[in-house]
Amino acid sequence: MKLRATFTAVLSLAAACLLSSCGPMSTSTTPSTSSSADDLNAINANVQHFLAAANNKDLDGIMSYYAPDENAVLFDSVPPRQYVGATAIRKDWEAFLATYPTTMHFDLVDWKVEADSNLAYGHGFVRVTGPAKDGTQQDMTVRITDVYKKIDGKWVTIHEHVSWPVDPVTGKVDFNSKP
Repeated sequence: MKLRATFTAVLSLAAACLLSSCGPMSTSTTPSTSSSADDLNAINANVQHFLAAANNKDLDGIMSYYAPDENAVLFDSVPPRQYVGATAIRKDWEAFLATYPTTMHFDLVDWKVEADSNLAYGHGFVRVTGPAKDGTQQDMTVRITDVYKKIDGKWVTIHEHVSWPVDPVTGKVDFNSKP
C-alpha cells in the first residue's frame, strides 16, 4: 500500500510539472523552430551508428556515441547504477557485452529526438535479444533517455538513463514491457 501511495505521489508530481512550469514536451522528430533538420539528422545518424556497433559488439563504435571524457554519465539499470566518465561507461559496456558471448540484437522502437542549439534529447525503447551465457534466449525491452551535447560540431551523449518499468503493486520489474 505504501508503494502505491508513493507511486501515486510521483505521478501527481510529474503531472503537475508538465502542466505548470516545465511546459509541454515535443515528441516529434521533425524540426521545431529551435531544431535544425541537420542537427536532428546528425543525432539520428549517430543513434543508427550506435545500434550497428552494439549489434556487432564493437565496443569502440559503442563508445563513440558517448562524450570521450569524464563529462558523460550513465544511469544504468544494473548496479552500481551510476557510471561517471567514459572509462566507467566502457567497463559497464564490457560487462554487458560479456553476457552475450555469441550474438545479440538491438532494436530501437518509438525513438524521438528534439534539438535546440547545442543540447538535445532523445527517448524511446530498446529491445535486446540474444542467447545469454547459459544458452537461454534473452528478450528484454528497456526505456532509454539520452541527452546530447554538440562538442566541436559532433553530437555526443553526455547523459543516458536506462530503466525498466516496475509493477507498483508487486514491486517487480517488467523485463518484457512493450511500448
